[in-house]
Amino acid sequence: MTAERMRYCGTVGDARAVLQEWSAVFPQAGVLALLPEGERDDLPRLQAACRECGVPLVGGIFPALIVAGEFAERGVWLLRLDAMPFWALLPALNEGEAEAADRIAAAVSDRLQGAATLLLLFDAMVPNIATILDGLYLQLADRVRYMGANAGSESFQPMPCLFDGESLVQDGVLLLLLPDHPGAILEHGYRAPEQMTVATATEGNRIRTIDWRPAFEVYREIVRAQYGVEVNRENFYQYAIHFPFGIVRANDEIIVRIPVALEEDGSLFCVGEVPPNAMLTLLQAPEVDSRSTVNKLAAGLEALNGPMAGRELLTFYCAGRRLHIGDAAKDELKELESLSGAAVMAGALSLGEIGSSTQWGYPLFHNATLVCCAWGGR
Repeated sequence: MTAERMRYCGTVGDARAVLQEWSAVFPQAGVLALLPEGERDDLPRLQAACRECGVPLVGGIFPALIVAGEFAERGVWLLRLDAMPFWALLPALNEGEAEAADRIAAAVSDRLQGAATLLLLFDAMVPNIATILDGLYLQLADRVRYMGANAGSESFQPMPCLFDGESLVQDGVLLLLLPDHPGAILEHGYRAPEQMTVATATEGNRIRTIDWRPAFEVYREIVRAQYGVEVNRENFYQYAIHFPFGIVRANDEIIVRIPVALEEDGSLFCVGEVPPNAMLTLLQAPEVDSRSTVNKLAAGLEALNGPMAGRELLTFYCAGRRLHIGDAAKDELKELESLSGAAVMAGALSLGEIGSSTQWGYPLFHNATLVCCAWGGR
């Protein structure tokens, strides 16, 4: 097996030795770094080390890292790219005359060749990621595979969270065009109840009415009727994470949307956009089939990459899912690492995930999922 391409450093200061080692053997290499929010003040130190070693740096700041099947709030993951591919850091994505999707497409369209994967790391505070993905697919279609995740703070407060070797930005996207990459597998394992409602009035991430009534009024009635739980304004955040919405698509695929704020007018603010007239159902933690989720991920990874034994695995795990299922989140990670046979699993806790249910398929913005891909070769 080629020298490991993933290295976890317990402190940002430990990264310098790794960078020196890698740059000596792989002079064209670059690094994708995953940094937890608790280490953000040390980012300048990492940037300086990369400059001194001549290693191009890109990355994101996340609520926590995935290390040995646990969630870590310290350290840094360094993911080596043997030859730094094309990348771009686009801040203030929705400002200016050009549409966000046009800016992304213009950056990569002339560079697409072969079986490339477009890795997108968004700032979670960008309010229209689903719409951006729609516009991007209209321009790039299946010329590229899509995968990605959202960086930022689990408090959902604005925070610069995307970086390169010189800068740290917010309200933007970091994109990497990974050549000859088979793409990612995405899964959440929720089973939907039969009862359906309609989001009759929405505005971006906000559901104003359900079945023509204030969204919260309907939401609390359904939670009470289906699960026997009384949700009110005081305990909304405590319970809402356990009862997310599912958007039911025409092919019966479920896209999860987690409500994170209750507005004064009774509207619900979700992580991710909700289209007008979307068919909604309500999901619950016990309806997550963790065993099926992990099995599908492991099987999908093998189908894409061949046997994963001894390979390196990149995984993004939704922060809302962790809140939703508690300690079972760590069980899922450990089971995935074991079942896949991966030698190393690196990753981060994310605030929304990007992927498609089929290879070369339509990119969708999800909540409560795991996104996995093989990192590098053998």
